[in-house]
Amino acid sequence: MRHRLRGRKLNRTGSHRKAMFSNMAAALIKHEQITTTLPKAKDLRPFVDRLITLGKRNSLHARRQALAKLGGDVALVGKLFTTLRERYEGRSGGYTRIVRAGFRYGDSAPMAVIELVDRDPDAKGQDSGPVPEREDIDEEEAQAAVA
Repeated sequence: MRHRLRGRKLNRTGSHRKAMFSNMAAALIKHEQITTTLPKAKDLRPFVDRLITLGKRNSLHARRQALAKLGGDVALVGKLFTTLRERYEGRSGGYTRIVRAGFRYGDSAPMAVIELVDRDPDAKGQDSGPVPEREDIDEEEAQAAVA
């Protein structure tokens, strides 16, 4: 019987689930909006809300707890304890919003967009994808540097 057991297993081991939510929370804090399946979004919401509450606490212990949850990414923890802390200063919970986004084509899984309330639209897609090559280096110099 599942009395008083919270959360979904999502067909993953405990360590995989923990790593997945850590990665998803990092992506949500970085981009302030991500698309995922509905059950994952529903389980991610309390994880992220607790992180933002840690950011509002603004103590060394809270910062170290957030570092542990986010896999040691100092830049994300800095954003959590500065930008997001100031944004949600007067709000006492409910920092995320889940919007249903239809069904996935391949397996008809229900999809959802999870986003931060009062998000910054410019943060979407920031620092993602491959790094563009520098244009100020000639091909000859690049080959000389490799050789």
